[in-house]
Amino acid sequence: MDRQQYERMAVLVTEECLRALRAVDSEAVVTYLNTILEAEKVFFVGVGRVLLSLQAIAKRYAHLGIRTVVVGEITEPAITKKDVLVVGSGSGETMFPLGIARKAKSIGAKVVHIGSSPNSSMKEIEDLFVRIPVESRAKMADEIQSKQPMTSLFEQALLLFGDTTAMMLVEDQGINIEELWQYHANLE
Repeated sequence: MDRQQYERMAVLVTEECLRALRAVDSEAVVTYLNTILEAEKVFFVGVGRVLLSLQAIAKRYAHLGIRTVVVGEITEPAITKKDVLVVGSGSGETMFPLGIARKAKSIGAKVVHIGSSPNSSMKEIEDLFVRIPVESRAKMADEIQSKQPMTSLFEQALLLFGDTTAMMLVEDQGINIEELWQYHANLE
């Protein structure tokens, strides 16, 4: 291992992320943000590294004054028809998020799926699909291939999608970034 290897890998990862973010349909992103802004609460569900990305998105949106909830946390309130559930699942087939999405839909909440496979089981449940068209188990012809292991590119692009959409909200809402510190954790 050497310095050049690190630089090569850093370029590979960031270029793949850039390709993935540029491939997301901007109209779907605008609809996604409007759906979030219209909701009373925004719930997030996923598993594994996808959940970690969603937790970071939920935290960032909370910093913007959006009422966010990560499904399964001890202080989770009830979801209602005034709320939105954001499901992160590249395949759209992951059992836990799929089951939670069905439950949320039966209660009347809107369901937004952020994933890579447009023809998954989530299709029958989701109100909106935001596609990050990266390599998945579906192996669709238009997927962005990655040299990284497993689903790393989806998880990275999802995290960056959250920060990108947060910046869109900051700009659209005219939020003063310096004032956001009031929402930051202060029991550190």
